[in-house]
Amino acid sequence: MTSEPFSVRDVDGSLVRRLCEGLGLHAVTARCLAGRGITAFDDARAYLSPKLSELRPPTGLAGLEEALDRLEVAARRGEAVGVFGDYDVDGVTTCALFTSFLRGVGATCVPRVARRDAGYGFQTSDVDAFAEAGCRAVIVGDCGTTDVDAVSAARARGLDVIVVDHHSVPDKDPSAHPALALINPLRADSTFPFRSMASVGLAFYVCAALRTRLAVRRVIANPPDIRELLDLVALGTIADVVPLERENRILTAQGLRALSRRGRPGVAALLARAGVRAGEPICERTVAWKLGPRLNAPGRLGDAAPALSLLLAGQADAQAAAADLEAENDRRRSAQDRVLSEARAQAAAAPAQSALVVAGEGWPSGVVGIAAAKLCEEYGKPAFVLAIDRERGEVRGSARSVPGVDLVRVLSRCQDLLSRYGGHEGAAGLSARPAQLGALPDALARAVSAEGKGAVAQERAADAEVSLGELSTELAGELGVLAPFGRGNQEPELVSRKLRVRRSRRVGDGSHLKLELESHAASLSAIGFGLGDQDPGEGAEIDALYAPSISTFSGTPKVELVLRDLARS
Repeated sequence: MTSEPFSVRDVDGSLVRRLCEGLGLHAVTARCLAGRGITAFDDARAYLSPKLSELRPPTGLAGLEEALDRLEVAARRGEAVGVFGDYDVDGVTTCALFTSFLRGVGATCVPRVARRDAGYGFQTSDVDAFAEAGCRAVIVGDCGTTDVDAVSAARARGLDVIVVDHHSVPDKDPSAHPALALINPLRADSTFPFRSMASVGLAFYVCAALRTRLAVRRVIANPPDIRELLDLVALGTIADVVPLERENRILTAQGLRALSRRGRPGVAALLARAGVRAGEPICERTVAWKLGPRLNAPGRLGDAAPALSLLLAGQADAQAAAADLEAENDRRRSAQDRVLSEARAQAAAAPAQSALVVAGEGWPSGVVGIAAAKLCEEYGKPAFVLAIDRERGEVRGSARSVPGVDLVRVLSRCQDLLSRYGGHEGAAGLSARPAQLGALPDALARAVSAEGKGAVAQERAADAEVSLGELSTELAGELGVLAPFGRGNQEPELVSRKLRVRRSRRVGDGSHLKLELESHAASLSAIGFGLGDQDPGEGAEIDALYAPSISTFSGTPKVELVLRDLARS
């Protein structure tokens, strides 16, 4: 529990009034829009109701025309096309999306996803498998930008490779890449205005453009409805934690609606396994906490093929595929709990540095990313969790960062100690030899310090201050229209002051806090996940920072506060 008072974001009051009057919004909702830099009526309407028609065309997306030319030939000839995806949710959904669409336009697809034990990305063993299956072209999704050896091997065997990826591009001439087409918005010569799309979003763009081309040129009479693939886009985009802005926000909002319709048999069966009630709308939390971990589980432990099988399953196979994923998720949970416990013990004993680096033998490399995310959140600084494999002579790790510290730049400063690295600003992977373990922690800490010097601390401020009496299901519902929430579009946070704690108790495993709060004649319940050790005690007077939500647990919708932090009034 902090002793500092919570601040409220300063916004233009006249702008708030104009948004209220022009759009019929509650003042709190208008403040949230203004605080996100949305000042024009047209922009606000588009934000409140994201539509596919507002997606910008893929003009300037380097590599797209070459990819369309080759895929049109494959569709006309009914060629066998290999489709490869990395082992995480973005990679698997990218593979499933391309496979589903290309089959619908006449191509024969050979889908394949990565095995973690084979190493990150596209491998020469994958090239061999596609060549032996008779493929003439291969699409590589969510990897491939840096897999030049495997792509070169495919080219040598007569395979045309199309890479659809969103990971960092080395500072080299893109035309030197051995792929027939490299579609990556981070290419220096790519002028498409949005650079933060997940690979599955890029795959959707490629398929939408291909559908238009095939329809205009009358290659196919009844091309498949591209909107039926939006559920896959939402899954991969949310799970990959890319910013939910611009194109990502539109695709995700529409994709969540598609997920709620439960048209994909495997996903419907997985939702039931995860305890999501039939007819319950699917939101970003459902994907992040229920579907994402289950789809990620097989790839974290080895072969991601069960996740792909579920996404492509028909009605007859859906239940068995969901049962397989549930079993894999149970295994993942067990491994994750063990690694996190040991990593926390190391972190507690580690010297104070700008970066937290822990390492252990026998840690499955697939769960170290979860541990890194937890430690980064708990310690408020970049965390690196390394799995040591003495038999293979390799250290493989994951890193998570805080705002202002770019992990790719950090790792580039340490590249002399690394065998490989890549990822995004906030999440990255690395590998090294065990001999480098002694030097790596200090090198990473120095690199984080150097990168963090120019970082500006980001103050956490509430969107608005309200009284408990102002909180209604109507207001909470209106704020929910600002969803989907995630990186780049944070859930609205409000502050209420001088609240009396009528009841308090720890719930779950004791790590969560349940409060009954009152102020004047109003009273509401609140839940603080992970705040069990901040119990203020009954009778205390507190200020609360929270996100309002609507609970239907009792059968009647009512407002519940999801606590972010507490302070003594």
